[in-house]
Amino acid sequence: METGRPTWRSRAWPVAWAVLFLLVSGLMTIGNQDPATQLLPLVVVGLAVLIAVWAVLRTRRERRAYDDRLAAWAGERAAQAERLRIAGDLHDLVSHGLGLITVRAAVAVRLDDPGQQAAALADIEEVSRETTTELRRMLTVLRTPDAAAALRPAESLADLPGIVAAARSAGLDASLQVAGEVGGASPGTQLTVCAVVRETLSNTARHAGPTRVRVGVRRDGGSVVVTVGDDGPAAGWEPRPGAGHGLAGLRERVTALGGTLAAGPAGAGFGVTAALPDGGTSS
Repeated sequence: METGRPTWRSRAWPVAWAVLFLLVSGLMTIGNQDPATQLLPLVVVGLAVLIAVWAVLRTRRERRAYDDRLAAWAGERAAQAERLRIAGDLHDLVSHGLGLITVRAAVAVRLDDPGQQAAALADIEEVSRETTTELRRMLTVLRTPDAAAALRPAESLADLPGIVAAARSAGLDASLQVAGEVGGASPGTQLTVCAVVRETLSNTARHAGPTRVRVGVRRDGGSVVVTVGDDGPAAGWEPRPGAGHGLAGLRERVTALGGTLAAGPAGAGFGVTAALPDGGTSS
């Protein structure tokens, strides 16, 4: 369970000031008529020095203890954020791979030509191998976090044709249109655009089957807009509901960049539109 940020307030100095106040008050009350009492100022000064040293040492100990609590709290927050990131990556990976396998298998069942059936099964085998390889790679990174794992570079708009081609090979009638002026979008925006397209195509494959779907990426003022819309479920297709975390995860990623994501019925089908604020990269 997540705890709140630790707070710190030294209790040493209030105690020290209170003791010093009592000492000074006592000294002023006693007076200095008696020769013996003339040593009291020296005693008070000595006690004041000791109290100040004690307060400084006590404050340092309290500060070190606070720093330790703060470091533990920050480490816990970082670990939670990393677990959420890994969970999102695993969801995207499994959802996309299984979505393609499901659609391709459903299409293969409806084929009468043995050659086409064999090609469909070969596609299923290839996607299964790729998904298994990626899962093993991610699990290897989790088991050896300090190892220099071979990580893939961040996706960019140049990867969109491959993402759409993979959906097309799974049975979707997918098309892509990218306006040329979005090429200078920031790396974070390009990565999020790829995530939106991949997740939405995966959802379309599960819910609508081998239907027509259009992907568009364009710039609208200071924002990059990505739209994905389909024509609705294919004839005789039975939707395969997922866990329901895909769109929620996309909305979190988009809003983290200050953007907006809208998803809902569009005509006979379903549409997703994400607007990502982006000023482009300077050359």
